Amino acid sequence: MLEKTIEKKGGDYAKTRDHIEYKFTSPNRMAVPDRLHLAPMPDFMVPIIAQYIRFIEYKAEGKKPTPPQIREHARLRAMGFTVEVVDSVEQSKAITDDMG
Repeated sequence: MLEKTIEKKGGDYAKTRDHIEYKFTSPNRMAVPDRLHLAPMPDFMVPIIAQYIRFIEYKAEGKKPTPPQIREHARLRAMGFTVEVVDSVEQSKAITDDMG
């Protein structure tokens, strides 16, 4: 079976379990895995995971996320993940410092 077929069927199954799979490409780094697979977290795990994993939406100074981005951020937050919208270097550094 082809990789793309396995990837598609695996992703379709993940959706039936209320999981999310993101396809990643990284122009500056080779050999990045194909997908990031996220499952909803139990409430007691949220503070632990937020310490080490955050989704960051970088925007130009003063700019806001688009409506589709806002919807996706809400979807991730509903699963217990932390999504930060950052429009300055200072905010970015503060998040890094907060994560340890």
